[in-house]
Amino acid sequence: MSHSQSILVLGAGELGMAMMRSLARRAAAAPQVSIAVLLRPATLHSGDPARRKDIDELRALSIELVSGDLAGQDAASLAALFRRFDTVISCTGFVGGKGVQLKLARAALEAGVARYFPWQFGVDYDVIGRGSAQDLFDEQLDVRDLLRAQQRTEWVIVSTGMFTSFLFEPSFGVVDLEQNTVHALGSWDNAVTVTTADDIGALTTEIVFARPRIANQVVYLAGDTVSYRRLADSLDAMLGLHVRRVEWSVPQLQAELAAEPDSSLRKYRAVFAAGAGVSWSPAQTFNAQRGIAVCGIEQWMRENLRQDEGVSLPYPG
Repeated sequence: MSHSQSILVLGAGELGMAMMRSLARRAAAAPQVSIAVLLRPATLHSGDPARRKDIDELRALSIELVSGDLAGQDAASLAALFRRFDTVISCTGFVGGKGVQLKLARAALEAGVARYFPWQFGVDYDVIGRGSAQDLFDEQLDVRDLLRAQQRTEWVIVSTGMFTSFLFEPSFGVVDLEQNTVHALGSWDNAVTVTTADDIGALTTEIVFARPRIANQVVYLAGDTVSYRRLADSLDAMLGLHVRRVEWSVPQLQAELAAEPDSSLRKYRAVFAAGAGVSWSPAQTFNAQRGIAVCGIEQWMRENLRQDEGVSLPYPG
């Protein structure tokens, strides 16, 4: 790059940390690039050992720590924080609740940042459409409408599918190693696209610095696209098991959601069981087109699973 660029990352969870590690590696070779992260004051001053470890790592990576509260501040005050940055990348997830994603997009537009990457590191909301079982997804479409309706700020939406780790999250219920069971959401032929947080961070960094410049489009990534049948077969082969296979039908999952309508996990199960917008061909992805190696499902299992252990990792986004 021949010009300076300042990048602000929102959030330092699993994806935010992976994003900043990758961005910092690029910035280390390009002194004109600077990286900052927006963190809540409570996080900046936390005495929690895990939080302190992350803060120490960020400082070691020469990442500027900016104090702010994405949930507590209004769009105007957030815009004042965003204004000095060229690029804002939101890695917040849905933890702030309803309205936060739209507020962040409005703040980015009010700030006049050159380019905004909203928190859309998940499924294809355009295909899923409005009125899905996961009501938070409608706001994601509101964000897309807002960004597409203007021309001052460039935007990039990065569709990644589910975080690979979440497919194995015990509470999600697809892979239940304790019960030696795999549940298929909708049918055994249904597929889900998955990508690891590390790959999302590395590939988004490639997108940020790509030439020609990528702007005003949806970019697809995929670590893998896997059917529930292949998932069960791979677990059998990898761990020397013969897993019990149970299909959770769409009507069953819809009935369970109706019985507990506020359950985020039941909302996600129902959306993924419907099968629309949750998978795509790896051949159409940015990483495949650029020849960038990524972590597939079998590699992730080899590196993370043992027969006597489960995993507990974050939500899909």
